[in-house]
Amino acid sequence: MRLSEIQQRILSAKELDFGQIFNDSIELFKKVWVQGLLMFLILFAFMIPFIFIVYIPLIVLGISDFSNPGGYNTLAPIAFLIMIVAYLLFVFAMMVITFGLKAGLYRIMRQKDQGIVDKDDYFFFLRKPHLSKTITLSLATFGISLLATLLCFFPVIYVMVPLNLLVVIYAFNPEMSSSDLIRLSFDLGNKKWFITFGLTIVAGLLAQMVGALMCGIGVLFTASFAAIPLYFIYKEVIGFDGYEEGGLKRIGDNPEF
Repeated sequence: MRLSEIQQRILSAKELDFGQIFNDSIELFKKVWVQGLLMFLILFAFMIPFIFIVYIPLIVLGISDFSNPGGYNTLAPIAFLIMIVAYLLFVFAMMVITFGLKAGLYRIMRQKDQGIVDKDDYFFFLRKPHLSKTITLSLATFGISLLATLLCFFPVIYVMVPLNLLVVIYAFNPEMSSSDLIRLSFDLGNKKWFITFGLTIVAGLLAQMVGALMCGIGVLFTASFAAIPLYFIYKEVIGFDGYEEGGLKRIGDNPEF
């Protein structure tokens, strides 16, 4: 879809039913909870080597202190600098990976919701030709969040809604430019701010509470529920035209499509 067409759909969007979206989210969660769990496990798998890289300078520093007790450690400033750089790279890499995996999960949600036959491709937005745009949008998300934080607490609450919607809009419109995607996320966020904020908070709290009742580790099983209402907000306001990029097919469609 074109930018102007999506903007027109946002401007003319109907009122959304909080209860209906919440109930639809529960039904879809029953279909995608395994995929949501796998996404978080993949994310943790990426985190482990990065954590080791961050702590390597500390290990080297500890060995140096042990071999030279009581003396000035010349490696301390170098190790400290390396640790800062490694930490910043770790944070940036995890931002990009998280953004890409979440966009991939929304793509999978559509497949399960609409009976589209295709593999569960979690890395769809972490490969060419989408990787560069995923990186750009991750940087934009970080920059907007940082600016909102510097401006005080309330701007952070405001931008939380459009920045969460940005992932959904990107998932279903990857051909659009980064600036257009950001613009649309704020257009949709402004139009449906209160219901989006309310659904996100309620779904997040419910996911945390149910997960906590499952001995804490259950949060991994329920965390993806907090993201599902955003999918239905996009679906109800903007909707899907035609088939998604990647050759997806509905169940029952002509296999030669």
